[in-house]
Formats: sequence, C-alpha cells, structure tokens
Amino acid sequence: MSLQLLRKPTRSHVSLTAETIDRAMTQAPSFRDRHAALIFALRTFAAAMLAFSIALLLDMPRPYWAMASVYITSNLLTGATTSKAVYRILGTLIGAAGTIALVPNLVNSPELLSLGIALWVGICLYLSLIDGTPRSYVFMLAGYTVALLGFPIVTIPQATFDIVVSRVQEITLGIVCASVFAMLVLPRSVTSAVTAQADAWLVGARKLAIDILTGKGNDKARDDERLRLAAAASEIDQLGRHLAYEPAASANVLRGLQRLSNHMLSLLPLLGSIEDRQLVLNSSELASAHVPAISARIAEWLGGGGRDEKEANALRAALEEIRPALNVDANWTDIAISGLAMRLRNLVDVMRDCQLLREAIADDRNPGSLPLVFSAGPSAKAVPHRDYLSAFLTAGSVALAVLGCSCFSIATGWSDGVAAPLFAAVVGSFLAGVDDPLPTFRNFYGLFLVVIAIHGIYLFAVLPRITTLEMLIVALMPTFLLFGWMTARPATARVGSILAIFISVQLALTDTYSADFLSYANSSVALMLGVALTGVTCGIVRLLGADWIASRLLRSNWTTLATVAERKSDQDPFALASLMQHRLAMLAARAAVVPADARRDAANLRQLRTALNVLEIRRASPGLSRRTRAIIEAFFARVASICRTSMAGPLPDEMAEQLDNAIAFTLQESPGEARDEVLLGLSGVRSGLFPQPPVYQPQKIEPGIVAA
Repeated sequence: MSLQLLRKPTRSHVSLTAETIDRAMTQAPSFRDRHAALIFALRTFAAAMLAFSIALLLDMPRPYWAMASVYITSNLLTGATTSKAVYRILGTLIGAAGTIALVPNLVNSPELLSLGIALWVGICLYLSLIDGTPRSYVFMLAGYTVALLGFPIVTIPQATFDIVVSRVQEITLGIVCASVFAMLVLPRSVTSAVTAQADAWLVGARKLAIDILTGKGNDKARDDERLRLAAAASEIDQLGRHLAYEPAASANVLRGLQRLSNHMLSLLPLLGSIEDRQLVLNSSELASAHVPAISARIAEWLGGGGRDEKEANALRAALEEIRPALNVDANWTDIAISGLAMRLRNLVDVMRDCQLLREAIADDRNPGSLPLVFSAGPSAKAVPHRDYLSAFLTAGSVALAVLGCSCFSIATGWSDGVAAPLFAAVVGSFLAGVDDPLPTFRNFYGLFLVVIAIHGIYLFAVLPRITTLEMLIVALMPTFLLFGWMTARPATARVGSILAIFISVQLALTDTYSADFLSYANSSVALMLGVALTGVTCGIVRLLGADWIASRLLRSNWTTLATVAERKSDQDPFALASLMQHRLAMLAARAAVVPADARRDAANLRQLRTALNVLEIRRASPGLSRRTRAIIEAFFARVASICRTSMAGPLPDEMAEQLDNAIAFTLQESPGEARDEVLLGLSGVRSGLFPQPPVYQPQKIEPGIVAA
C-alpha cells in the first residue's frame, strides 16, 4: 500500500499542546445535544405555523404548501438546512420551468403529456442518483415538482403560469421560514457535528490499529470494524459538504476538516497493509526478535491518543533501526520487514498529523502552518462510485410507475386519479435509494394507511370545530410535534418526515373549511394506488436486489484494478482511494449479502492497496533497467487480464511465481531509493493479491543479466 495519496510538504516543526482538544472531548453533552430532537420538533413546528400564517395573511391560494415546505427543508443542523433550502429553491425553479414548458404545449394530448412528465421525472431522478451528493436534491426535486404542479392543473392549462408562480412563492416562503428559524433558534452547527463524528472515527481507528498491532480480536471483528469505519467516513464526507453553507464556519476550520478527512482516507488501507505484512512475518524468527516489541510500543503510544511528539520521534528512530538493508542477496523476510517498518512509520506519521490537525481545528488555527508529514496534493479530489446501470433501472422503474398510473387514470376517466401518478413520482423518488423495493413499499403501505387515517380524523372530527387560527395551531401541535421528534431521531427519521410532509399536503389547509367525503375517499384511493403500482413496478424492474448490487460493487473494484494496471484509469492515488473506499462504505450497508471471502477481501481493501502499489511502482520504476521494467509491466498486464475475467477463487499460482521473478530481478538492480521503493511496492502487491501468501520462490538469476 502506498501513502502517495498524501505527499510530504516541507515545513518547520511547531510545538502544539492538546489541552484544548482534551477539554472538548471530556466535557458533558450540552442541553442542545441532550434535547436535540425536542428542540428540532418545537423549532420546526413554529417555523411551519409562521409560514402558514404569513401565507394566509398574504392570501396565497395554497398556504399549506408553505407549511409542508418547512418540513421538507428542515434539518437538525443549521448548515444542512441552509444548503437544502438553496437546493430546494433551485429544484423548484427548474421544476416550475419544466411545468410551464410541458403542460400548455401537450395538454391536448394527455398520453404525450403523461409520457413527457414521466420522462422528466425519470431523467431528473437518474441525474440525482448519479450525482450522489447533497446537491442531488436539486435534480430529484426538479423531477417530482413537475408531477406535483403538472397533474393537478391539466384541466385548467390556461392558468398554468399563475398557479406555478403561486406554488413557487408558497414554497419559497416555507424555505425562508425554515432557514431563519434554523439560524436563530438554538442553532446546531454542522462544524461541531462533523468534528464530533471525526473524533469518534479517530478513536475507532486507533482502537482498530491497537488490535492489529497487538493481535487482539479475530478477523471477523476487525473486518466488521473496517466496514463500520468506512461507512462512518462516508457519512462524515456527506455531512461535511454542508459546511460551505454555514455562515459561522471558520475558513481555518473548513480547511482543517478537509485535510483531516484526507488523512482519514489513508488509514484503512494502511492498517490493512500492516496486518497482511504481520501475517507474512508470523513464522519468521528474525521478525519475532524486533517486530512485536516495536508494535507494542506503537500501540501504547496510540492508546495515549498519539499526542506525545517525543515518543513519536523515538518510534521513528526505532523503526529505522529494525529496517534491514535490501542488498542484492536480501531474502523475502528482509523485504517484508522493511515494508512493515515503512508502513508502521507511515502509521505514526499519519496519526500524529491527525492529532495536530484536530488540535488546530479546536483552536481555530490555520492548518497550513502545521508541520504535517503528509499532505494531499493541491489537485486532490474525491471521486465517488457511480453505478449507471442501477441508477437507470431505478429511475426507469419510477418513470414507468408514473406513466402507468397516468394511463390508468386516462383509461378509466377517473378525474381524481391524476393524484395517483403524482404520488408515484414523489414516493418513488423518496424511496429510490432502497435495494429491495417490494419489502420497503410493503412496509410503507401501512404507513400511508396511517396518513389516511390521521387525515380523516382531522378532516371530519377536528377541523369542523376550529374557528380561529390559534385553535388550529393548538390542534395541530401534538401531532406535528411528534412527527418532528421522530424526524430528528435516526431510527424513525424517514417515517417521521413522510408523516409530516404527506399529512401537511393531504390536509390542504386554507382560510376556509370544506370537507367532502367523496373527495377524501378519491384522494386516499389515489394515494394507495400510486404507492402500490410504484412498488410493484419497481419490484419487477429491479428484481435482482441487494445481492446483485453488492456483486457489482465487488466486481467494480477488480475492474478498477485492471484499468490501473493497464494505465487506462485516473492515476491519481487520492481519487483512487476515495473511489474504492466509497464502494466499501456502500458494501457495508449490504454486508449481509456479501460472501464471506469477498467480504474479507473488500474490508481489507486488497484491490485498493494493490492499485496504489502499482502506481507507486510506476512512479519509481524509471530508475530501473529496461529489462526489469519490462518484466514488471508484463506482470501488470497479466493482472489486468485476470481481473477482467472471473474472480471466483484464488489467483493462479503462476502469477505468484511471475511476481517473485519480478522481485528477484529488481533485487539485482543497483542499490538506490528507486529500487527500494519498487521492491516495497512489489511486496505490497504480493500481500494484496495473495491473502494466503505462497512461499517466495523466484527463479535463479545469473549475475549481470539485468544490465543487459
């Protein structure tokens, strides 16, 4: 595994203390942290009622859209609410423009209009799934906004522009109220949330490192922890994208968190490399005389938080002492010990850098002034995994559901049935991220029955007795406070959000009361029909489910390794590391359907470590002879060929022999830094490709043959 995804800058040493971070990590949770869900529920309800009241005061035709928009936009964290508000406004404007373009021009051809709206929803949802960042909300919202606006106005196309403008005004009012309350009423910072999660992640990474260095735990426990850390790192990255929308966020803190995230990215493959090299050296008497002692010292240093700079320097010196010289007659044990010593040195350096960065973040200091050993290059950019086929099937299934519901409404002449494709677009977009649609929709079917029941209770039992706005607010408070509280809790977030949004819309509160059971029954049937047809359509189109998606993720790692070996992919180590670790985070959510062997390889990031070592070898190999480079490139070509075929079972033994010969030829090169780096890279490739390493058996090479 290569640490070239982080590069060394040249800076002078600066002494730092850890007092600030100690205080930050030991203080008790604040009132806002302990009661975050209740505060969110109260704040969101207040914002929703304010938006609804202002909409009534301004005589807006559909004031309930302002109320619903508050619940759609609100988030526990201020920066996330602001970013979502910006994305929602953009998505609403795009959707409004799409509605104005589609409805008046196609209203006389209902089939074509239905097809146009379905395609719009599908294309926008596809773009949303491909984007995969918080910005994807723009595309998803632009898609189902056309359905929300377009289907209800097909009978009055001449009023399209006025109605669309009114909806945009109502939605914008709700967004503004949600954002203002998030910033002014007991705000919770994205910065503090990201920092707390990063602290927890580093604690977990240190514990995993200690377990690896001391041999504690078992393979399964360590693999589970790797998967958990990969998923947590992905969540931190997603949450960190909201930082730019938080006005109070310091530029120093933003830069510090970005650099800390880059360092975190290097730790999981580094720990996997150390574990594999330890496995190789378990039976070596030479290694047992030095490695366990230095590993125990590093584990003890990590147990103290990695804050002792003096001990870190002592560890670096000790690792340099145990690292053998790689002479022409060096054996495999020498190469393995040298590689392990180098990776342990990298571990000390990266962990120390993480501690320095964390202290700088706590003190709001410029991370550029820190004496970091490693730093990502200025062009470093994270690359997410994108599954175009899966996104196409998901978006296509929702588009088919919208088209099917619309065609059913047209064929039956059911005027109230236009709500069915509307709900198909909204619910299908909300649940587009699930792997197995049928079980999920089946579970949510009961939830929508609850929506219908609560709607009926309010419509026929509560609202007829309401005579003032104040009474209405009091009547809504218990229900919507509960929904807000559920939304703020991870375990019930999706359920609470759907209840709050759909009941807000279904109640359709205005300045006058009007209840019609036939209309209520029709809208309820349309809702259930839209959900049912969407679930069935998505279940048929996406029949393969989570195990198919997991197998594609596993396969994509081997494909990426092949493209790296062939020089056909992005050769930036940072981009490569971010791509493969994003896949690991996605696999973590599907761990139950991943075969044990494949799960072990994925958790250990074997393909990533191999690819990074290939890049390191190529960077250093120009210092070798032409013959040795040709032998190494021939091996890489073989790797690419194997990676593009079936990867079931272990790799052929001939590949290990070919790799051992490449190592033997490299040993014959003139001693130097380039030769040693290539040797360490080749040994990393060996441990990455062969989890159960065969005996090192190179062919005998006549002296002087390399120089030929």
